[in-house]
Amino acid sequence: MYIIEAGLEYLISILFADAFLATLTASLGMSDSLTGIISSFISLGCVFQLIAMFLSRGSAKKTVILLSIFNQMLFMFLYVIPLAGGAESFKKVIFVICILLAYFIYNIAHPKKINWLMSLVPNSQRGRFTATKEIISLIIGMAFSFGMGSVIDYYKEKGDTRTAFIICAIAVFVLMLMHTVTMLLTKEKPIEHVLEGKEELLNVLKDKNLIKVCIVFLIWYIAMYAANPFYGTYQTKELGFSLKFVSLLSIISAVARIGSSIFMGIYADKRSFAKMIRLCFCIAALSFLVNVFCVPENGKIMFTAYKILYSISMGGINSALINLCYDYVSVEKRVHALAVTQALAGLAGFFSTLITSSLVDKIQENGNTFLGMDLYAQQVVSAISFLLTLAVIFYVSLSLVRKSKRINDK
Repeated sequence: MYIIEAGLEYLISILFADAFLATLTASLGMSDSLTGIISSFISLGCVFQLIAMFLSRGSAKKTVILLSIFNQMLFMFLYVIPLAGGAESFKKVIFVICILLAYFIYNIAHPKKINWLMSLVPNSQRGRFTATKEIISLIIGMAFSFGMGSVIDYYKEKGDTRTAFIICAIAVFVLMLMHTVTMLLTKEKPIEHVLEGKEELLNVLKDKNLIKVCIVFLIWYIAMYAANPFYGTYQTKELGFSLKFVSLLSIISAVARIGSSIFMGIYADKRSFAKMIRLCFCIAALSFLVNVFCVPENGKIMFTAYKILYSISMGGINSALINLCYDYVSVEKRVHALAVTQALAGLAGFFSTLITSSLVDKIQENGNTFLGMDLYAQQVVSAISFLLTLAVIFYVSLSLVRKSKRINDK
């Protein structure tokens, strides 16, 4: 049920990422920089995970199910907003409020959901299990992304985006119903020794092992959100990709991520999540470097190379960031550790996007020139992400790999 739940949730997320989100915001007349900031709401939403620390009592299952339904209904509504009447400026405001509120609710539930579902997985199998879960999500996501991308392209070519958005809204509603059923069918294992209360927040923040993991989250989120939120509009505007081609890229990158997930999961169980994430960061740095040289003339080749490399890196990064908390933080602190690290990192990521969005605006206003050179804004922010990823590689090598201390191996 956990594997199916993750797959369904992933399908919903596809419809609000990259080019799909860019298509939605373009229908409302939003700029590239504003679309980038909206994309980074995913990061800002992590701040609200702190609220999860005060929801520790009672059934995680009931709380997570109710919050998930509410959050997914808001996501569905995002495809309805462009179809409604009224001033465009008003619809922009409602859209921003709804997507921010959707991520707000999602992130309140997320730490409790992860702790609930991961408690059912033996520690010795976490690497392989998270890899299997991700692989299945990616496989079904490939077909879904290509199918939905083709549907939107078909109706856009006919000048009928209204029907395309209605189909997307219905798809989200059906996925929400199926997602809810999977959680209802998942058992809840009693979790002992969960810290609660404000005083325990300070206790968690004093944990030196958690601070090490938190710094990894911080630097990576700053690097990732310096560039990624602007790639959706780059694909649909400057590079001129159709949603069908974007979906094809998703399939190619998913295949790469599947192969990577298998290897990274086994590697992490044998070596450590610290060594695995360092390897993944090296590949991520290379992917950003490739995008520094991505322009319309070579866009399909270079951006495809970027997607493949980045997907290989993400085959381990997502699971490693969560599992580092499980490796370095004691059992009773896990909910709080996940909430604190992702909240602080999410806030850092959001401000990273705010800073680079102003840079994106200036470069585009100057006719795509930077320091006297003809460069697209996305090339410049890719260079920034490349340098920041080198910094996180250096930090992981010094603080986690050389001084490995997995508290839960004791």
